[in-house]
Amino acid sequence: MIELEPPVLVAVPPVAVLVPPAFNRFQNGFSHIFAGGYSAGYYSYKWAEVLSADAWGAFEETGTLNPDTGRRYREAILEAGGSRPAMESFKAFRGREPRIDALLRHQGMA
Repeated sequence: MIELEPPVLVAVPPVAVLVPPAFNRFQNGFSHIFAGGYSAGYYSYKWAEVLSADAWGAFEETGTLNPDTGRRYREAILEAGGSRPAMESFKAFRGREPRIDALLRHQGMA
């Protein structure tokens, strides 16, 4: 019988075709990110998190249900859609370049 660590034991059996051996440490490895061209994709996910957290920061600053902030978001982001580059839409909404501060705060790093 293969011995599994507790988190794997709970998560794997219902969905796995093959049960990983106890020595498998994929959860703690990053080689899949940097091998085979995935690194650029990973970076884009992180950049999307920066934009998302910074945009949400506008609502945190003015109040979640602030109608002016909601209107600015609707007009600058949603109504513009793909008619202009995303960075232009972000700047139109926030009035500045994106900052990483909100992401660091949301992830408990600042």
